[in-house]
Amino acid sequence: MTNPVNQLTLDWMAEYEKKCQRHLIDVDGQQVMWRQFGQGEPLLLIHGGHGSWLHWARNIDALSKKYTLYIADLAGYGDSSAPDFDDFESMVQVTAASIRSLLGPTTPFNLAGFSFGGLVSANVAAQGLAVKRLALLGPGGHGGPRRERGKLVNWKRALTDEELLQAMRFNLWAHMIYADEQIDPFAIGIHTYSCINTRFRSRGISGRGLLGPALDVYPGPTLIVWGEHDITCTPDYLMMHMIEGQPNRRGVILPDVGHWVNFEDAERVDPILVDWFAV
Repeated sequence: MTNPVNQLTLDWMAEYEKKCQRHLIDVDGQQVMWRQFGQGEPLLLIHGGHGSWLHWARNIDALSKKYTLYIADLAGYGDSSAPDFDDFESMVQVTAASIRSLLGPTTPFNLAGFSFGGLVSANVAAQGLAVKRLALLGPGGHGGPRRERGKLVNWKRALTDEELLQAMRFNLWAHMIYADEQIDPFAIGIHTYSCINTRFRSRGISGRGLLGPALDVYPGPTLIVWGEHDITCTPDYLMMHMIEGQPNRRGVILPDVGHWVNFEDAERVDPILVDWFAV
């Protein structure tokens, strides 16, 4: 196969690489990449499993007008180095250490995470870092029921560019995006780039129920946003079991969207995040 990432996505990446400042943070030999955009209070963004900083592509422009964004490639993803570990606890420790090195040990910051990155973010916040407010978008690790739309196909078995394209499109439909029209070449390009550059296995970790205990430790305000059709959870169930009776938590269910809410419905998610972190 040739380079399987489409030119639209490659061009976008080249444009935004010119706009950002890159920080490659060394944590005991593990290299963690953070990209910096904008000005203002620091807001850190963490991507999902089989993801990269590109999971936040549709949010950078709006959020960087209000905040200094630092967007991670977690260890074992994107431009960060291959991990020398395979456990979640090490992922949290390496991510937390990279943040301390990036910002300093006492600098207050806001933190948002998507999917597996939401689980990482909650556990980083529970480490006692100076997290002012936390936002989790379709976070993993909730321990509640899931809903299957279709079984993911093994894209690594694709022999041609067209087979790979079809696998990526199907998996986006099955797992990430509800509306067919949102599964566009940009979404497919992001998913292709991110999957190819994933070297850490997160799927089993997200099923271990590690989100609730972390949120019970973190004392700050927490926002959780789900798409109505998120197949990784049952949003109404989680509103009842994770939000109700928790005065420091707020839950939002966005209609007509799936799991990747910050991409599929950036027009609604961006103002929600700006307002949440503006307090």
